Amino acid sequence: MELNLMLNGRRVSGQIRPDLLLIDFLRDHGCPSVKRGCETSCCGLCTVLMDGKPVLSCSVLAARAEGHEVVTLEGLQEEASEFVGYLADQGADQCGFCNPGLVMNTIALLRENPNPTDSEIRAYLAGNLCRCSGYESQLRGIRGFLNSRSFS
Repeated sequence: MELNLMLNGRRVSGQIRPDLLLIDFLRDHGCPSVKRGCETSCCGLCTVLMDGKPVLSCSVLAARAEGHEVVTLEGLQEEASEFVGYLADQGADQCGFCNPGLVMNTIALLRENPNPTDSEIRAYLAGNLCRCSGYESQLRGIRGFLNSRSFS
């Protein structure tokens, strides 16, 4: 079956098997930030934006992306670059494995709600698992980023 979609601003097409997962299609098309973690839709490592909304690419068939716009962290480098510095400043990137999913979900959150409360941040990011931290460093990094934007 033929798949056609917009990936990080460029038109991509290819022949796929009907059972191919979106994560595998994206990794085959140069998106290593989309990581395989739990494969049960529980960890958030495979998060991408489809038509601007976060989806778990390990639980979406690639065929469902037909005609849609998919954005990975590779397509959001400029938007993410300043934010990840705030995560690093708070020690929230200890091993870094969870960072792409966390960054993708944070960008989606801030597009939807530019000034979230700490409770709203925690609720939105609940599906992002991190084995290195207690999540407080991520929250401090997000809050620091938001505070810096309010003074710009």
